[in-house]
Amino acid sequence: MKQLYPTLIAFFAVCTAASAQQEPMQTQFFFNKLAHNPGYAGSAETPEATAMYRNQWMGLDGAPNTQTLSFNQPIFNNRVGVGANLSRMSIAITRVITLDLNYAYRIETNKGWIGIGIQAGARHFYQNWNDPRIITDVPRTVDGSIPTDANSKVVANFGAGIYYKTAGWYAGVAGQRLYGNNIDFANVGNILSREVIHLNAMAGTNISLTKDLRLNPQILLKYVPGAPFDADINASLWLKQKFYGGLTYRTGSGTTAGAGESVDVLLGMQATEKLFFCLSYDIGLTPLRKYNNGTIEATVRYQFNPPAPDDTEVEPVFDFLNGVDKTKKSKKKKSKH
Repeated sequence: MKQLYPTLIAFFAVCTAASAQQEPMQTQFFFNKLAHNPGYAGSAETPEATAMYRNQWMGLDGAPNTQTLSFNQPIFNNRVGVGANLSRMSIAITRVITLDLNYAYRIETNKGWIGIGIQAGARHFYQNWNDPRIITDVPRTVDGSIPTDANSKVVANFGAGIYYKTAGWYAGVAGQRLYGNNIDFANVGNILSREVIHLNAMAGTNISLTKDLRLNPQILLKYVPGAPFDADINASLWLKQKFYGGLTYRTGSGTTAGAGESVDVLLGMQATEKLFFCLSYDIGLTPLRKYNNGTIEATVRYQFNPPAPDDTEVEPVFDFLNGVDKTKKSKKKKSKH
């Protein structure tokens, strides 16, 4: 493993700065939609705080490690949503800290809400090119594009998104990092690396299988110029709105001849009315799986004032015995997921 480190350090550092996926990856994206779409702000209809931890490719020196804190809430009688997302991502000699502030104007419809959101953020890049673990056969002073000291840089950016939510389903599209900031650390005349636009779309629904069992299919589509198109396809089950389990298939990688990037297993629990937690484990499908022990991710979410039971909520129901769609009045709480 130690023999791999110099190569991996250079690979991760270049991928972070070049035209590739520059946003932290999240297996449990549906528990922190604000990180992917500013239009989501205020959609939980209660102040909501989420903490996430992701240890990617465990056992691989210099592999990505991410911590995220998120908060959002509706204000002005639910007409406006505000939120913030703070993340720290480290990859080899690179550390990136991002703070995004989100605002959504919410429009009520006959069946739900449309959130039209904007995002303003700042990102701090840091790379330690003095790391003693970097080994090279050629002096780095020969190539002026490679820094020789520790460097840092702060850049600002913006994004926008639309998010639509009803009692039974949601959908949204967003664009982030819309301005192509120069994120080079060395001044060699030509710009070698920039922030690149991130486009994504997400959707999900609720399907009642029985009185106590509910199926939640969800999907996140991501496109970044210079990186493989990525899709996270998830199917989750809720038992009595308390016990949670799910499977996710991630496409993404172009190195597996169509097999995809990973299969992810999720288990969670609504511990109290306000507190939810979930753990996931990603099983890699790429050749890199030979050099790591998989990926773990943990989420803790706290809702300060969960919605009270609503006897009039209309939810979609699929009758699997008769094979027809219908609706019915539900006496359950509004879905908080």
